Amino acid sequence: MQTDKGPAKKLTGKCMCGAVAFEFRADREDVTECHCGQCRSWSGHRWASLNAPFESLKIKKGDENLGWFKSSDYARRGFCKTCGSSLFWHAEKLDDYKHRIAIAAGTIQPGAPMALSEHIFVADKGAYYEIDDGLPQKDAY
Repeated sequence: MQTDKGPAKKLTGKCMCGAVAFEFRADREDVTECHCGQCRSWSGHRWASLNAPFESLKIKKGDENLGWFKSSDYARRGFCKTCGSSLFWHAEKLDDYKHRIAIAAGTIQPGAPMALSEHIFVADKGAYYEIDDGLPQKDAY
């Protein structure tokens, strides 16, 4: 379970080519790895993200380079139109989650205070790997 770790910290991130840059306030340091089929297709393996308040996300550069893909009836995924980097997952139609956004952990500034805390949708994980780090595993979110 994700826990609060004190006051929100301002963090920054960017896509691989730098065409999209952003900042946000992280009120948690816990990174979740999702193993669902969509996230594996989206990322090429499993998708690690840090959840933050949606309203804290500010695009500082390249708003015109940010694209959104509607990946389900309730969620969308943000990406860089220039380099294709996977940036965000937002459940815009789920009341419990629409006020939060998942930000790809690999896009966040190096050295940011965060640590892997759990694995979700492990029932859908790829058959080609094992999860053996001892962290909590959930079949859903």
